[in-house]
Order: sequence, then structure tokens, then C-alpha cells
Amino acid sequence: MRFKKIYSLIIAGSILLASSASAQTEKECFEKVSRGIFKFNQGFDNVILEPVAKAYNKLPEPIRNGTGNFTSNIATLLSVPNHVLQGNFRSAGHATGSFVINTTVGVLGLGNPAAALGLDSQKEDLGQTLGAYGIGGGCYFVLPILGPTTVRDSLGMIGDTMVDPFARVTWHEKEIKNISGSKIDYVGVKAAAAVDFRGDNMTNFESLEKNSIDLYASTKSLYLQNRNKKIKNSSDSDDDDWGSLDK
Repeated sequence: MRFKKIYSLIIAGSILLASSASAQTEKECFEKVSRGIFKFNQGFDNVILEPVAKAYNKLPEPIRNGTGNFTSNIATLLSVPNHVLQGNFRSAGHATGSFVINTTVGVLGLGNPAAALGLDSQKEDLGQTLGAYGIGGGCYFVLPILGPTTVRDSLGMIGDTMVDPFARVTWHEKEIKNISGSKIDYVGVKAAAAVDFRGDNMTNFESLEKNSIDLYASTKSLYLQNRNKKIKNSSDSDDDDWGSLDK
């Protein structure tokens, strides 16, 4: 099948490109370019994302909580196959149970009743799975809008769209059990998640920018530390991307 071939190529590419680096070392390969893209991303944040996040924070708390719960519940779909790939079958069961309960009892994921049952789902992605297999990050660089990444994590991000049921239904527009979607749905959910995250971390972003001599270097260090903690399933790593920034 075409899907399996593409996914196999991504896994093979990750091994070839990232295994040359140790599991603990990520090197800067395109610093000048990355710094330029980082400045572009700062401008995007200042002009678009931050103002939208500030407006979002003025919405009633139930709306913001519902948005965060909804996008987090969608992300659980991606965690399930990656838990399985890592051999964490108990966690895969918890993630599956969390999604089913929150989607039904929690009304399409707007609520989070699964948490009260002890079924909080730890987020996992293919980049973390490859890291758990001992594949190093390889080159560190910055992508427009998407931000910091490594060779391993960027290939993992592509691979995630192959195994994520939500991405397959929306981005790839593949109908699954009479459920269909579009690329607009995919982008909309991802944008909502970004705004929710930015709004939740407004103070932390301001603190990071204020206290950093070199914001680019601080962001790089923060990203790499957070990813390594997630790969090791460290207990002090936050479940959200980047944790709570400077916690």
C-alpha cells in the first residue's frame, strides 16, 4: 500500500539522517537561516498570534476550557498509535479510554470527564517514538510558523499525519467509517490549539523574552530540553508542547 511505503520511507529516513547524531546531541546546521526565520516568526507572533491570543483570553473561562479540552482530545488520537509503537500498551489503553469517554460523555471532547477517572492521556508523537528507539535529533533548525524542530522531529511530524486518524480524515481527506473532513478542518483545529496554548502561556512568553540575553538560544535550549524530557517520559515534563515554558 502507498501509505505503508511512505511511512516506511519516513522511518528509514529518520534512521539514516538522525542516527549519526548521538541520542543526546543535536547540532546547529543552519543557524543564520534559522535565526532569520525565528525573527519572521517573532513578527508573526507580534502582529497576529499574540493579539488573537489576548482577545481569546477575554472570552469566558468555560469557552476557553472547552477549546483546550477539544483540541487536546483530538490530539489523543495521535498518541494511541505512538504508545503502541513504544510498547506502552497500558498508556495506549488509557489514551483510547480517555478519547472515547471525553468524546461521548464529554460531548465531543468539550469536557474532560476522563481525568476524574484517572485516564489522563500523556501526549506522544512519532518524534518521541523515534527518540525512544535511540534515534538522535540530528540537525536543529527553525520552520516558518511551526517553529523549532530537528531532523528527527520534522520527519516525525510528517509521519504523524500518516497515522493520525484526524489528519487522515481531514488533511488527506480520506473517509473513515463514513466520517469525512477537509484541510480547512485540520488547519482550524491546529490554529485553535496554537491560540489556546499562546493564551495559556502569555505571562511565560513575556518572562522568557524579558529575561533572555539571546532569545533564539534560550528558545532552542528550552525546546531541546523539553523534547528530551518527553522522550524519557520524565515526571517533571509538562504534557503540553514546551511545557509551561519557564517552569
